[in-house]
Amino acid sequence: MSETVMEMDIIRQERQEVANRKTLGFWIYLMTDVVLFSSLFATFAVLRNAVASGPSGQDLFSMPFVLGETLVLLTSTFTIGMAVVLAKRGFKIAALFNLLLTFGLGVAFLVMELTEFTEFVHEGASWQTSAFLSSFFALVATHGLHVAFGLLWMLGLGIKMIRRWGKETDLGRLALLGTFWHFLDIIWIFIFTFVYMIGVLG
Repeated sequence: MSETVMEMDIIRQERQEVANRKTLGFWIYLMTDVVLFSSLFATFAVLRNAVASGPSGQDLFSMPFVLGETLVLLTSTFTIGMAVVLAKRGFKIAALFNLLLTFGLGVAFLVMELTEFTEFVHEGASWQTSAFLSSFFALVATHGLHVAFGLLWMLGLGIKMIRRWGKETDLGRLALLGTFWHFLDIIWIFIFTFVYMIGVLG
């Protein structure tokens, strides 16, 4: 009996070590993303006035539309936070419902972003028009790709949680997903402020 208990303790320790390594790997990845976005923000700051003969932010940006995007994404921060809290407390249906809401809001945000990009291109303001627009598309589209990745992660994790509810590793992954999603919201706040608001104000 004691040997069985010891074996179980060893298994738990090994699982905890694996989880700790994955968490460390996640934070290292997140730090590389910080460097990536810092570089893109710096590039945009340098090129924001390099419009050549093309339109500027004042000509293109619609603040009511961008504010709508922002509210959608910030609402998803609340719903994924609720999903993490509810999952840890064992409320399966409520947690999955909030995860589904987050997924829907994330999809809505991406649709809005793609709509904005399409309108810009139709107006003749593509990433090839000027250095300003090249840096704008690079920054905002990189954020959008991260949102798309987060949605794929969310979908896969949601399916796993439905099949095997309560597994500790899945709850840990959900917490990491929540952290990643909050990170994307913070990046978007910087984009909203330094790209759109300052762009409109000139």
